[in-house]
Amino acid sequence: STLFLSSSQCKAYQVPVSVRNILLFMMSNDNSTAEERTAPYLRAVGFCGADDSVNPKMLGLIAQAYPFVEFGILFKPGYEGQPRFASTEWVELLAKVVQRHNQNKKSTTTTSTTPKEPMKLAAHLCGTRVNDLLHADDPPKSTVFLDRLHEWGFRRIQINATAVNGVDTSRLDDPIVHRHLCQLMEQYKEKFEFIFQKNEETKPLWEGVLLLLLSSSSSSNLPDHISMLEDESKGTGVKSSSPWPSPPPEYKTIGYAGGIGPHNIQHVLKDVLEAATTTGTKTTVWIDMESKIRSVKNDQDVFDLDKCYQVIDAVCQAGLYQHPEYLA
Repeated sequence: STLFLSSSQCKAYQVPVSVRNILLFMMSNDNSTAEERTAPYLRAVGFCGADDSVNPKMLGLIAQAYPFVEFGILFKPGYEGQPRFASTEWVELLAKVVQRHNQNKKSTTTTSTTPKEPMKLAAHLCGTRVNDLLHADDPPKSTVFLDRLHEWGFRRIQINATAVNGVDTSRLDDPIVHRHLCQLMEQYKEKFEFIFQKNEETKPLWEGVLLLLLSSSSSSNLPDHISMLEDESKGTGVKSSSPWPSPPPEYKTIGYAGGIGPHNIQHVLKDVLEAATTTGTKTTVWIDMESKIRSVKNDQDVFDLDKCYQVIDAVCQAGLYQHPEYLA
């Protein structure tokens, strides 16, 4: 059940102002009762585009202190080693960091710095990585790469099926593609959560897949291994002029991206949590950002950990998570 507090109770319990406003919003201008309203939970904050400009061990340090952070790595053949696209050698170093992090989590000897959760990694597929995923071939290139991603420690796969991401979009509406992708996701459902970048351009793909899934299932909800990322920016860092959409009732989780960064994170958190506050369904939310956490330093386009921390600090100040004691 969800706990709702009055304005005076919020103050008495020292609920942070930003969270207090969200709670009060959910109780106002609404015909449903408190018992019917279900507040969303922020499951992750995604920082996409980590690359060779940062030491992978720095990502391990952040994940240790803030386990809600998810690092997104872009995979686009031919671009490895360029800004936003990590080299294979760098990814292999990151995989070692993830392995050590997750081993320490399982240790029987715990300290204040022992990781509480596995390190979160998402593979954001672009270009021919998406083409291989959508189109069956023999031998299957997609399964070879998916197996490798799992060995590296990735647990979420984002499908960026847009032209700006170098993908052949001519067959996104093909039922054969939909069936093949559903079969592939079913094959890997115990290993990965698959994320569809949801926008008007990718609509033929995700709509076709959802119709196929829901028509063949007795449940009206999306399977646990499939989720949607609302992202009209398509990775360009442009915020949509439309309000963040509320999730349909069949969504258990939803992501939001597009123009998010340190400059607007406080407003975004409030807006997406309001948008995802649903009636009768428990929804989890994540946000993802890429362009707005980059900077030019020493004439180099870099993944900016300072900007990442500004976002982390804003999330903690909003009362959604806490700084660890040793950093409080």
